[in-house]
Amino acid sequence: MTVPIVDLSANAAATLSPYTLFMQADIVVKVVMAGLLLASIWTWAIIIGFGFSLSGIRRKCLKFEQEFWRTDDIDRFFENRGKENLPSARVLQAGITEWRRSTKQKVVDREGARDRISTALSSAVGGEVDLLSDRLNILATVGAVAPFVGLFGTVWGIMRSFTAIAAQQNSSLAVVAPGIAEALFATAIGLFAAIPAVIAYNRFSHAINKVESGLNRFADTFYATLSRELEHS
Repeated sequence: MTVPIVDLSANAAATLSPYTLFMQADIVVKVVMAGLLLASIWTWAIIIGFGFSLSGIRRKCLKFEQEFWRTDDIDRFFENRGKENLPSARVLQAGITEWRRSTKQKVVDREGARDRISTALSSAVGGEVDLLSDRLNILATVGAVAPFVGLFGTVWGIMRSFTAIAAQQNSSLAVVAPGIAEALFATAIGLFAAIPAVIAYNRFSHAINKVESGLNRFADTFYATLSRELEHS
């Protein structure tokens, strides 16, 4: 008697194929998988684009601040570089603008001017940090929601498996395996979308905190410079 040889590796490869799992899935699970894949693509687009953008901003801000502190004429530097599309340049612009408004009167209220300049610089720093942090909300949302969306697909796939058992009155692995495989695949896609989003969120938050610290140091030092100028005005 000859025992037939079954190619288990080929069957396993076909069963574990992402395309096969997707095509065999229920319409609800397909929608969940498609939504998670789109979220993953969106997440990676933000990670790549924002990563390069944030790195360039940090480098350019550092160079801008170094060149500013080397200048002997703040007004000339501001006229030449103050309109650049950089957080440091906008902080400088806020300080210079408030300085000019507060010192254009014949009698200068020094304490009032100091308070207004400090407020203008702090507001400018806060605005720049808020602007940089906008995209982090998307990463935070994907990182928090994607696992639960994948879990919904998992629950739906398991429910389908139990329905198949009830319909066929057969609890063999051949009956329940397709639904369970689809369910676990939905969970895997949810984690695939969520894990990079969470890691990127933490890394970008740290980088933005460093940018904020640099802007605060620049604003504080610039405020001290303007405060000394007020003493001689």
